Amino acid sequence: MTETAEQSTGTKDYIGIEEVSKLNFLVPLFGEILGTAILVFIGCASCIPGPKSELASPLHISLTFGLAVASLAHVLGPVSGCHVNPAVTVGLLTSGNCSILKALCYIVAQCCGGIAGSAILRAVLPDKAFATSLGMTELNPGLSAGQGVLVEAIITFLLVLVVHAVTDSHRDDCKGWAPMAIGLSISVAHMAAIPLTGSSMNPARSLGPAVIVGSWHLQWIYWIGPCLGALLAAVVYKLGLRAKSKDDEASYDF
Repeated sequence: MTETAEQSTGTKDYIGIEEVSKLNFLVPLFGEILGTAILVFIGCASCIPGPKSELASPLHISLTFGLAVASLAHVLGPVSGCHVNPAVTVGLLTSGNCSILKALCYIVAQCCGGIAGSAILRAVLPDKAFATSLGMTELNPGLSAGQGVLVEAIITFLLVLVVHAVTDSHRDDCKGWAPMAIGLSISVAHMAAIPLTGSSMNPARSLGPAVIVGSWHLQWIYWIGPCLGALLAAVVYKLGLRAKSKDDEASYDF
């Protein structure tokens, strides 16, 4: 009977009914909305050409996105875990570190935040800058859709692998460095993939500008690719790379 009760409790925890039904769950939800909105606003703003129509360099955009996430992680890590990315949430759900209902709520909140961030960016830009599509992620014309999915899967695989590694409670070598490590993984991925796919690695980041601009061309690439990469990273880390020193599960709060 005891074993059955424990299994039942574990199932309920993974579904997360009790967790999401609490009033204080609104706080992390707000954190995800706010964090994703700020990330999309600041990150996509870095893609906008300057007054003389000079284009932002990949290095400039890469550092902006990476440092933005690192900064947000310090603020929102203890509040919501600072996922600010549906792919990260999918990865943590796959590895058993996020309940199903919490993941669904987080993804909805992140999408709302991404749209809000893009709407605010549109509101503060002149019409000429708006023609740049609000920093939308676009596939290089020389790549097929399948290649785009593969690129997005690979760079998101790196991100989610790093998230699992540096926030693993079994490791002591990364204490205090998780936000910077995650931010650096985002920056290096952007440096490599901006010329190929625009380097989304975050479905909410691509969704926001798409909704405000009203362009959905190949938008599915920026959902399938990152989510596949996140799922694979979670499985690889959970089964083969996770540090083993205790029996308790890792905590993914910064």
